[in-house]
Amino acid sequence: MNKQQINRTIGRIVVGLSFAALLAVLSGYAQPPQPDEGTAAHIFQFSIVGLLPMLPAYLMTADWKQPWRSVRLLALSGAALIAAFGALYYLEHHRIKNGKNAGLLNATVTNVQDLLT
Repeated sequence: MNKQQINRTIGRIVVGLSFAALLAVLSGYAQPPQPDEGTAAHIFQFSIVGLLPMLPAYLMTADWKQPWRSVRLLALSGAALIAAFGALYYLEHHRIKNGKNAGLLNATVTNVQDLLT
């Protein structure tokens, strides 16, 4: 494997881990608040920990003669991570602390519970 192939592979891993973290956080919006961490929280944590060695490896193997290729991938990954951490902040500080399960899912569950009682 040459340096460019390694960089492409690591780049795909970086983007995959970033979007895995984002999807793990977004899955929390489809569930009611839980007293303990679930599987999605662990997926998020493992994704972030997995990014720690991958980002320096990506930067070390990047072809800086064509920086736009490397920067585009980092921007995509960065945008996914910013969205993931922003969604996580909102999920933990606003939605859970207020005791509200916002969204269509909560309305559906509440309506079904009202019908049953």
